[in-house]
Amino acid sequence: MASPLSRIRPFWLLAIALLVTGTGLGWWYERHRTASEAEAGSDAQLEQTLASAGISAKQRAAMEELVRAYILDHPEILPEAMDRLQQREAQARIAPMRGALETPFPGAVMGNPAGKVTLVEFTDFACTYCRRSVGDVDALIAANPDLRVVVRELPIIAPASEPAARMGLAAAAQGKYPAFHKAMFAGDAPGDASIAAAAGTAGVDLATARSFARDAGVDQEIQRNLGLARQLGINGTPAWVIGNELLSGAVGKERLQQAIDAARKG
Repeated sequence: MASPLSRIRPFWLLAIALLVTGTGLGWWYERHRTASEAEAGSDAQLEQTLASAGISAKQRAAMEELVRAYILDHPEILPEAMDRLQQREAQARIAPMRGALETPFPGAVMGNPAGKVTLVEFTDFACTYCRRSVGDVDALIAANPDLRVVVRELPIIAPASEPAARMGLAAAAQGKYPAFHKAMFAGDAPGDASIAAAAGTAGVDLATARSFARDAGVDQEIQRNLGLARQLGINGTPAWVIGNELLSGAVGKERLQQAIDAARKG
């Protein structure tokens, strides 16, 4: 006698394939999240959707079993599916925050200040991977005349990260941010001497900058950046927001260019 699973029509097999390769694994993941994340409400909505599609409880159970079996047989799809889910969640978070993300601290911009494509970079002057990414960003600016890079100082790595970030914002107020940014990453790790040296290389008025670095507006900018990072789930640097994408780490020039091209197309 044939099992219930063997009697499922090809239509349901197609549905299973779509579930596994597309939105379905996100649904499967959602169903296994903790109860604190309103599982009951999500499940009720799912029940309603399935019912409206004419899918019975028995058919749903069979579909779930096939999805489970497929995942167990092909666990390699999980990282890809989780990445897709995380990107979807990032898109949902980015949309209402776009204005705040893409509005720079005055002067903390590199590339074309009036560029139509905006790349947001969360950075820390004590970050080794941020240092490695400087050349990538320079190359992207050279290759994309319409690229505007909004830099958000996120001093989270070392005690000297914050004084360096404050000096960076003070340099921005003097129109010297790009030069300070490059000089800081080209020099030694953040410290009193390296910060002063980078400011000197960038042509920053050090006395004025030191006073400005203690300004309440600088405090607010750093807190704003910490808050934006928290909302986006960013816990390290560098992190990038471009279009609807959130990228973490030193992802390289090619990956960033892909995101820029996608954002340009809209």
